[in-house]
Amino acid sequence: MGLKNSLQRFLLKKTFRKKTEKEILLSSKINKIIGRRIDNIDFYKEAFSLKIPNKNIHSKNYERLEFLGDSVLGSIISCYLFKTYPFENEGFLTQMKSKIVNRKNLNLLGEKLRLTDFIQNGSHGSLGENISGNLFEAFIGAIYLDFGYETCQDIVLERLFSEKDIERLEHKIVSYKGLLLEWSQKKKVSIKYETTEEILPNKSFIFRTCVYLNQEKIASATESSKKKAEEKAAHRAFYSLNKKENIVEKQKNIS
Repeated sequence: MGLKNSLQRFLLKKTFRKKTEKEILLSSKINKIIGRRIDNIDFYKEAFSLKIPNKNIHSKNYERLEFLGDSVLGSIISCYLFKTYPFENEGFLTQMKSKIVNRKNLNLLGEKLRLTDFIQNGSHGSLGENISGNLFEAFIGAIYLDFGYETCQDIVLERLFSEKDIERLEHKIVSYKGLLLEWSQKKKVSIKYETTEEILPNKSFIFRTCVYLNQEKIASATESSKKKAEEKAAHRAFYSLNKKENIVEKQKNIS
């Protein structure tokens, strides 16, 4: 009993330790976003801590919570879609989930919440292009650990996403390359991509992609990576073909 009571007193003392000014500010910002008072500030400090090169490999950063948040968010969105679209098939549900949890959309959500302002350490000048989405997933992981699954689900669906946002994504094209592939398979035509790497005068590299329909070049684009070049070229090919073929009927939100 003595050991149990000592442990309880230790945990109680740790739970109610006096917060620093920085922790109070972080708590206030998060409380405003999620509409609840957080319990454990340490989860959120970890969610908004960057991995610092050459530091202790065991120092906490957002990456583990990003991994957890990715799984929790996927589960929440899957359950929501399953209940919201009772007559749609697995393919539709998979595409909708991809539209909601894809990196571009999560980056936008993270940017909207200005999550990079919550970063607890490191320089803000060297952040990667996906940091906002990564922090968003880490944020979900922290909320899950702090409140449990059901409350986390309520926060995600009530405060971080809206039905209007999800309905809007139903008509959004996420991957033009994927869309063209699906269309070409239905039409039994050949869509081919040829990508070459080019060196600019300043010695930087760019990638040039050409899109061919049955050996006829229909679009091209250059970008800083092969993936971006192919998607950009597919985007241009889509607009060219859609005028003639009406690839996507009743498309309401082309971006």
